[in-house]
Amino acid sequence: MISLAEELPKEMARVREILGHYHAIGPAGMFGAAFIEQDLREADKVIMEGDLVAMIRVYEKLKTYEG
Repeated sequence: MISLAEELPKEMARVREILGHYHAIGPAGMFGAAFIEQDLREADKVIMEGDLVAMIRVYEKLKTYEG
């Protein structure tokens, strides 16, 4: 059985790796990087708050990022 408590941190790590690619692009990647950083901050926040509904929402949003 897949657990959100296990999968959300994995998805956040995957997206952080993608974020590194955006930073490597340089100034042209900063716009996209800003969106990714915002979503990662939101993920950190909802985990700390323990808001399950928000965690599901941010998990689904993070899954849309492709590297």
